[in-house]
Amino acid sequence: MAINVVVAVTDYDWFVTLKQLPDLSEVNFWAPSPKNFRALQPGELFLFKLHAPYDMIVGGGIFAYANQFPCSLAWEIFGEANGAHSLGQMRERIIKYRRADTNYQNDFNIGCRILTQTFFLDESDWIRPPESWAKNIVTFKTYNTNDEEGLYLWQAAHAHTSKRLSQQLAETRVPYGEPTLVLPRLGQGAFRFVVTDTYHRRCAVTQERTLPALDAAHIFPYHLGGDHEVSNGLLLRRDIHSLFDAGYVTVTPSWEFEVSRAIREEFENGRDYYALHGTRIRVPDRPNLRPDPSALAWHNENIYKG
Repeated sequence: MAINVVVAVTDYDWFVTLKQLPDLSEVNFWAPSPKNFRALQPGELFLFKLHAPYDMIVGGGIFAYANQFPCSLAWEIFGEANGAHSLGQMRERIIKYRRADTNYQNDFNIGCRILTQTFFLDESDWIRPPESWAKNIVTFKTYNTNDEEGLYLWQAAHAHTSKRLSQQLAETRVPYGEPTLVLPRLGQGAFRFVVTDTYHRRCAVTQERTLPALDAAHIFPYHLGGDHEVSNGLLLRRDIHSLFDAGYVTVTPSWEFEVSRAIREEFENGRDYYALHGTRIRVPDRPNLRPDPSALAWHNENIYKG
């Protein structure tokens, strides 16, 4: 099976910051400008290469998702997995690369490329770029494993990451070294981004569109074994998310929003929420992305206060 492999340019500080963080489940390989990224499909290989004077490939991961988001939201979701120690430091790097105004009220939109199953190579294992790599490339270049250079990159990455990536191959029962898509394991950050976009950046209940006020809620809680899957998620306004997790509201398997009488009994309030009682939520167009009725039934029976 032929797949694409991207080699993208990054700076030394981003790489070193992430290499020093233990047990990263996902990282945000961000671009300072909000450019669309369509070079890979989920499951293909994304490698990162340092600027000169290093000019070597130093790590990579499995591509999971890409879109444009405000840098403040990227920081809230990924924190140091953005390759910076603070939002201020991240903003300084964005300003440097964009040559932008230093007005700190600006919340820059950036290109977010989410990688899972990431690896960061020791210097002795750094990979030399293919012969066709040009020194004037400042963003990325795409290769294909049908070609000699693309196959070289695939094999070199797997040779240095046998403990992690070859385990993924074993799970999909594909012979070692044969190019194949690897199922990306969504983390909390990718889950939030994907759910946000699946619901068109609108609360499923209220249709609120103010992005900082929205959260991706798990229907079956992650800490109890729920998955980071879109069908186990709802995009909710933050106050409704809190009420959903606490059992004061729920969504029925037929996708109707219900409000518990416990709000009135415990807080002598809730008029705005009761006005939404019985309304049908907005769900994704694709059936496989819609809220799982069995997960909703579990929430109704085990979390909802009735």
